Amino acid sequence: MPEKDDPVVIKKYANRRLYNTGTSTYVTLEDLAEMVKRDEEFVVQDAKTGNDITHSVLTQIIFELENDKDGQNMLPISFLRQLIAFYGDQMQMVVPSFLEQSMQAFSKEQERMREHMQKAFGGKHADMMDFSAPMKMIEEQTRRNLEMFQSAMQMFAPAASPAPSRPQPNENERSASPSKDETQDDLNDLREQIAAMQRKLDAMGRD
Repeated sequence: MPEKDDPVVIKKYANRRLYNTGTSTYVTLEDLAEMVKRDEEFVVQDAKTGNDITHSVLTQIIFELENDKDGQNMLPISFLRQLIAFYGDQMQMVVPSFLEQSMQAFSKEQERMREHMQKAFGGKHADMMDFSAPMKMIEEQTRRNLEMFQSAMQMFAPAASPAPSRPQPNENERSASPSKDETQDDLNDLREQIAAMQRKLDAMGRD
């Protein structure tokens, strides 16, 4: 029997049916979406192999929600294009951590944002609504996210302190190791890619 705090195991069968082992009932993707909203932890396993397929199932839930004719899209086309562009890019390894930290920070601020949204849009008189407050909070959160990203990228930056002087290498040493110019060019290329990503994130924040 699973412990109380263990995630619920959802088994997915070949016929695509999902079985909640915690409640001993079959469930749908909509049910799993509601579990996420209730902050209920679960993992999805392939019933035959036992492999963890939680990622693919959560992705499928997002796909269904984004294509719900009665729902509202949350992922802007510009964001989807930018996200696709990062696949295969050398910055790909940084993006998941950055997005995760950004969403965690946003989640921590959501209650305060909801209070401002309620004050802005829940009033009876339109002339008393302060529409700028929620947007300012979102802009501030975007700025913080960029600062977190810049901090994460410090690992790629060269050390600020000057390196100790070294004797000049001979011709054989020069040919066996990359030149200073080549290393600097690589760093410049990386900085340009980081700057491009920051510009995209700035544009997303303005949107």
